[in-house]
Amino acid sequence: MTMKLFLHDTLTGEKLEFKPFKPGKVSMYLCGPTVYNYAHIGNARPAVVFDLLGRLLRQNYDLLFVRNITDVDDKINAAAIESNKSISEITEVYIDAYNSDMAALGVNSPDIEPRATDHINEMIQMIEELIDTGNAYHADGHVLFSVETYDNYGSLSKRDLSEMLAGARVVVASYKKSAHDFVLWKPSTPDLPGWDSPWGRGRPGWHLECSAMIKKHLGKTIDIHAGGQDLVFPHHENEIAQSTCAHQGETFSRYWLHNGFLSIDNTKMSKSLGNVSLVRDLLKDHSGEVIRLALLTAHYRQPLEWSSNTLIAAKKMLDRVYGALRNINVTTQKINNTKVPSLILEALSNDLNTPMAMAEVFSLAKKLNKTLDSNEQENIAAQIYAAGKILGLFEQNANEWFSKITECKYSENEIRALINEREVARSVKDFNKADRIRDQLLVEGISIEDTSSGVRWLIDK
Repeated sequence: MTMKLFLHDTLTGEKLEFKPFKPGKVSMYLCGPTVYNYAHIGNARPAVVFDLLGRLLRQNYDLLFVRNITDVDDKINAAAIESNKSISEITEVYIDAYNSDMAALGVNSPDIEPRATDHINEMIQMIEELIDTGNAYHADGHVLFSVETYDNYGSLSKRDLSEMLAGARVVVASYKKSAHDFVLWKPSTPDLPGWDSPWGRGRPGWHLECSAMIKKHLGKTIDIHAGGQDLVFPHHENEIAQSTCAHQGETFSRYWLHNGFLSIDNTKMSKSLGNVSLVRDLLKDHSGEVIRLALLTAHYRQPLEWSSNTLIAAKKMLDRVYGALRNINVTTQKINNTKVPSLILEALSNDLNTPMAMAEVFSLAKKLNKTLDSNEQENIAAQIYAAGKILGLFEQNANEWFSKITECKYSENEIRALINEREVARSVKDFNKADRIRDQLLVEGISIEDTSSGVRWLIDK
C-alpha cells in the first residue's frame, strides 16, 4: 500500500494530502539559477530540498522534473559589462559551475533543464495571448501585465491589492497604468541582448520566462511549483497571474512549495550584506555529503542558521552513521531488495520532515552498534543504505569515509595502538591513563565510541 504524502501548500497555508493531476504521474517545476555568478549556499538549499522530494516522489510516481536556467537577465548583462565578456561567455561558465556544484551535493540532474533564451517564441506567443484577453498592454516599447485585471492577485503572498495600491510609494514609470503592473517585455539598446518582436527589439521580463517554459514542457496545469521563500512575491505571484489569465482561468499549479531562508548570525544571507558563502568554496574544506546533510538538518520550511558549527555538527552525524556501518559488507543486490524503513518514509511523507527521518537513521545506527549477530547487522545496514538512496546520503564506502586522516598527526596504525593501550589501561582499572589517551586523541579530532561489538573511533575533522 502506497504511503500518503502530505505537503504544505503556500497558497492555502495548509498541509494537504498530495494527489497528482494525472494518476501515477507527477509534474514538478523548480525555479533554477540566474547564471551570473557562482552558486552560494542559499541557492543550494532549494536544489537539495526539492531533489529530496523528487527522490521521494519517484518511489511511487512517474515524475517529470523540470529545473530551468535563467540565462537572460539584467544581472547577467551587468556581469558581462563589468567583466568585458559576452553574455554567452558569462552564462556558459556559470551554468557548468552550478551543475558541477549541485552534483557534488548529491543533487540529481532534472529531467529537463530548459534555458530561457531557447523559449523566446513561446514567450512572445504568451504575451500576444495576454494582450488579446485584455490582461496586458503595450506602451512605449514595453508590454506590461495589468495587475488590476486579475482579481486574485496577492492570493499566494496574502497581500491585498487595494492596500498595496493605496500604500504604494514607488515611482510610476510613464508607460505604466498602475504602479504594480509588471513587465512582460522591455526594449533593448544595441549593446544589450534582444530579439525581434511585434513590439520592437527587446527581451522578456523575468516572471514571464518561467510561465512560458512550464507551458512548453509540463503543460498548462502542473502538480508542484517549488522555490525559495524569497520568490513568493513578486515572482511566483506574477507567474500565477499571467499563466492563469493566458490559460483562460485554468489552475496553474496545484501545490506551491517554498523553502525557508538561510541566515548567518540571524541575518538573511545576501550579496548586498557581504555574508555569502559560495558552494565551491565550502567544497574545498568539506565533502558534498556533509554540506547536503547540513542543509537537511532543519525542516525545509524553517529558517536555517548557517555557520561552521552547522557543518561540524553534520560531519559528526555522518561519522556516527558511517562508524556503525564500518566493516559491515552489504551487497548492492541486498540494498536494492531492501525497503526503506517505514518510519523514515512516514517522516519524509509528512511534509519532508528530515529531522525526524534522521532521528530514525540514528536509531538504526544505534541498534547496529549493539548487535553482534552478523545477519542482523547486514539487515540493519541495508536499511540504512536504502534510506540513504532517498536522502542522498551514505553513498560512500564506510571504510573509505574514514580513510583520509591527512590532518591528523597519527597514522591509522598509531591510532589503533593508542586505542589498544587505552583498553589495557581500562582492563586494569587505570582510568586516569585511559582518560588521558582519550583526550590525547580528542585533541586531534578523534572521538572514541565504546559499543557492544568493540571500540569504534571517529574522525571529527
